[in-house]
Parts: sequence; C-alpha cells; structure tokens
Amino acid sequence: MQNTSGKTALGLDANIGAMLCYLPICAISLIYSIIVLVADKENKLVRFHAFQSLLITAVYIVVIVAISVFGGIVAGVTGSGLLGSLISLFGIVAFIVFLIVMILGCVKGFQAQMWKLPVVGDMADKWSN
Repeated sequence: MQNTSGKTALGLDANIGAMLCYLPICAISLIYSIIVLVADKENKLVRFHAFQSLLITAVYIVVIVAISVFGGIVAGVTGSGLLGSLISLFGIVAFIVFLIVMILGCVKGFQAQMWKLPVVGDMADKWSN
C-alpha cells in the first residue's frame, strides 16, 4: 500500500488522479474521491488526496451550514434582514477560501506532493494507510 507513483486502479497516472480529487467543477472532486476510496487500495498518494479532499469538503459544508443557521437566527431575532445578510457575507468568504484551497490542492496533487493541511492532513495521512 505504499505505492505513490505509477497508475491508479482506474488506469490514470497517480498525479492526475490526485489532481482530480480536488477539482471543484460539478462535484468531480467529491465523486472521484469516493470512487478512489472504494476502488484503489494500493496507491497511497491518491488515497491521501482523496481523504483530504473529502475532509476539506466536509469542513466547508459544516461551516456554510453554521453560518446560514447563525445568520437566520440573527435575522429572526433582530427583525432586520440587514444584519443577517452581513453575516451571510462570511459564507462568501468561506466559499472563496474553499475554492483557493481546492485549487492549491489540484496543483499540489498534479505535482505529486503529499501536501498536508494542519488538521485534516494528519487525519487523511493516517486513514490513507
């Protein structure tokens, strides 16, 4: 299970497979990462990037839901949609950060680097073995 180069179980080069794990177009990253985790048990590089991509996506979803709920509560309590709308701007910032991280992950995956984010990277490294 220490294969970090060569081909994936789907026949792609390892760096292309790692890059596809982060591609934020039409949920390709989500779908491909799940396929990799099910089908590829040998290539550590691709499995690592698949786990890290799924964890990044999960964190993003939790943050967006929390911002939406908090903005809705604030708008309901204050009776003004203005403050709730200002809070929802944090959702836009979260989306931009998510997009930057996913694009950086595409680049690092294509370069076949084991690029770890602080918390989710350690979790992905442990789970990809």
